[in-house]
Amino acid sequence: MSRSAQLVLVALVGATVVSALSVVYVKHQNRKAIAELAALRTERDVLEVEWDRLLLEQSAWATPPRIEQLARDQLGMVLPEPERILVVRP
Repeated sequence: MSRSAQLVLVALVGATVVSALSVVYVKHQNRKAIAELAALRTERDVLEVEWDRLLLEQSAWATPPRIEQLARDQLGMVLPEPERILVVRP
């Protein structure tokens, strides 16, 4: 076998090894990315449940009767007498 044939053979073997290692590395990165994606989806689901709970809680705290009661109790507000109501027309 000539010297140039040996160099070509060594280059091909080296390229094959590098290619195989690249495939292994890419598969490993892909598995890591899939695991991270699964974790992020789980976190998203947990956050969505919490968001729905918070929206429900917000709607319970912001009902008009509750706001009116807070205005009466904490701020001392009362509804005006009908004769004190002034309607402004353009």
